[in-house]
Amino acid sequence: MGRTASLVRMVVSEHIVRTPSASLLRRLRRSPRFIKWGKLTLADLEQSAVSVAEKHYTPQELAEAWGVSAESVRQIFREEPGVLKIGKTGAKYKRGYVTLRIPESVAERVHTRLSA
Repeated sequence: MGRTASLVRMVVSEHIVRTPSASLLRRLRRSPRFIKWGKLTLADLEQSAVSVAEKHYTPQELAEAWGVSAESVRQIFREEPGVLKIGKTGAKYKRGYVTLRIPESVAERVHTRLSA
């Protein structure tokens, strides 16, 4: 087994996340844009912390890049470690609004995990 594969397994095993629905994963894996989207490199895996200067995607940007809906991207990244959640959860009679910003390294990690 190559070093990259073992690093990917190590990074993925450190993050326990809720799994998206099977139909969502099937639709995502069939999307040509998702399949062609960037590949994870060894240099990306060796970077331990998310940098402030790192590119952060909106759910809409990833949805366009991957060829799925923005709601699908929100569902996939809702509980993903490393995603920035800006806003407040709801109170008793008020709905909460949360804005997601997805770091490039997190998007690549999820892409690798879901592509396998």
